[in-house]
Order: sequence, then structure tokens, then C-alpha cells
Amino acid sequence: MANDLVLITGATGHIGFRTLRYLLEYGYNVRAAVRSVAKGEAIKSNPLLKDVSTSQLSFVVVSDFLAPGAFDKAAEGVKYIVHLASPIPFGDGADPADQEEHFVKPAVRGTISMLESAKKVGTVKRVVITSSMVVNIPIDVQFGITESADTYTAESRISMPEPPYANTFVAYIASKVGAIKEAEAWMEGNKGVGFDAVHVHPAYTIGRDDTALTSKAVNEGTNSAMLGTVLGETAGYGKTSTTVHVDDAARVHVLALNPEVAGNQSFLTVSDGPDGTIWEDSLKHVKKHFPKAVADGSLPNNGTAPTVKNNFDASKTEKTFGFVHKSYEEQVVSVVGHYLELLQKGL
Repeated sequence: MANDLVLITGATGHIGFRTLRYLLEYGYNVRAAVRSVAKGEAIKSNPLLKDVSTSQLSFVVVSDFLAPGAFDKAAEGVKYIVHLASPIPFGDGADPADQEEHFVKPAVRGTISMLESAKKVGTVKRVVITSSMVVNIPIDVQFGITESADTYTAESRISMPEPPYANTFVAYIASKVGAIKEAEAWMEGNKGVGFDAVHVHPAYTIGRDDTALTSKAVNEGTNSAMLGTVLGETAGYGKTSTTVHVDDAARVHVLALNPEVAGNQSFLTVSDGPDGTIWEDSLKHVKKHFPKAVADGSLPNNGTAPTVKNNFDASKTEKTFGFVHKSYEEQVVSVVGHYLELLQKGL
């Protein structure tokens, strides 16, 4: 596998950048598809990549991921594709009237476009696609509207939400459900295409975000779902009891490239077993690991974050890849430590 060429999208994101680093650490040659030269420069200038040779990491600009044949050139000569790029519900500020255009259509079209390009170039052996645990659990159960004792696995699927969507997060759910349904149907309709697909379903992804270079930026994206509580914020709604350390979510994308892992299947990345995460446990973890920051007021550590108890089974992922998911406590320490590190530097 060493020296094989991998095309990655979404490398400027939280999971994407960590996946990029794992690909490099595992010895792959990586071609990152970025929307602009500036985004490529932002990746290259990250201190964690200062020792990476240009022969191992290159960039290709794909300004419009939705254009016909968008990835044709980017996919030339690659053996594997890791497709992480997709609209996210944090900080996008999408107009509710445009949620179909902002979330659903880009997620679906971008995924199918990547599969079409992989088919055209003829060298690709596997495409790993970032899905989400939101495609595995009914919306009303995830939001705590309906209680359920069911256990959800990587193979669980929900029906496609219909517009108009109740909020931005439901539009995001629709984008992920639409993308995986269309991708699985595409693969079924293109048997013998020469490559297979693996879908990775991360839970709320918590962990050090190495693209965040200020303390304010640390409290953005999915990390804000935990760090906000530590900083004294009151959550207005309960969140499902499913989190995963960014390291685990990212490395499953890379380990899934192993040809010994069967293709055309899905893997959940969820920590702490079926019991899952209790969001307000972040307060006791911070009190344990960062007592001085709590005492001096750097971390108010008094917010609220209700938990909606749901049951997920990610044992298939752990058995296949030979690891145990990092705990919520490790996730909290990772993010809060990064936040304090930057805060102490005045950043």
C-alpha cells in the first residue's frame, strides 16, 4: 500500500485534515482536491505538515465540485479515493429556503460525480466515502421526540426526509441520507465497475482540530457541542449520546483502504460502547484534568447539555480494524487542552 496514490477531498476540514495526516503517516502519496489555490496553501502552511515533501503531497484545484466531470482530472492515475467533502450544519448560515440547494444537492451530486470520475479513469480500486451516524437512526429518536430501545448499527438506514426541512440539521441529515442511498444504488447499478465503496459513519466528532489556530476557532464545528458546555453555555436541546474522537474517525477512513477489508459495506465510528456519551460528563473530566483553569476562571465549567440516550453498536468497526474507540474523556482532554494551549499564547 505504501506509495499508492490517494485522492482526498475535504482535507481542509476537521476529520479531513486528520485523515490527510494519517494517509501521509501510513506512507501514501496524496493528491488533495481543493477549491482554490489559497485553500491548498492553507493546508501546506500548517505547522504539522512542515516536514512533508512535495513528492508525497500534491494539490489539484477543483473550483466547482458539482460541475460535470469535476473530478475527472483529479482522479487520473489514483488507486484510492477518500471523499470527505460535504456541506456541514455548523456555521453555514444557510437560508431555510435554500437548504435543498445548500445541503442536499451538493452532497448527492458531489458523491455521484466522484463515482463517475472513478469509473472513467479506470485505475481506482476503492472509494471511501464519509457518511454519518445520522443516516442510521430515525430523526425523532435522535432528537428525543420518540423513545426507542433499538440498537442501531452501520447497516441501519432511515427513509429520506422530505422538504421543507424543520431546521438546518434536518437538511444536513437529508443530505447524508440522500448521498448514501444514491451511492449505494449507483454501485448496485454499476457492478463490475472495477472498484468498490466503503462508507464511514462518524458520530459527533470531538477532538483536537489542527486546522484551528485560535482559541475561538477551537470552539467551532462539532467541538463546540462539547466545549460550549465547559465555557458555560446552556444548550437549548438535547443531543444524541454518540461521539467519537477525531483520531478514530479519521483513521478508519485510512484503514478502510486495506484491500483485505471487504468493500461495499459501512462502518460506524462511535465511542464508549452501546452506553455512549453523557454530554455533561465533560464537566467532571475538565475538573479532573484542568483544575487550575477551572479555579482561575479560564474554564467556567458550568454549562448544561442534556443527553438523549440512544444505543449504537460499533463493535463491527473495532473488530475489523483491531482497536477500541477512544473515550469521551479522551475527547474532552484533547479539545480543552488545545483550547487552553492557544488561550495561554494569546491566540
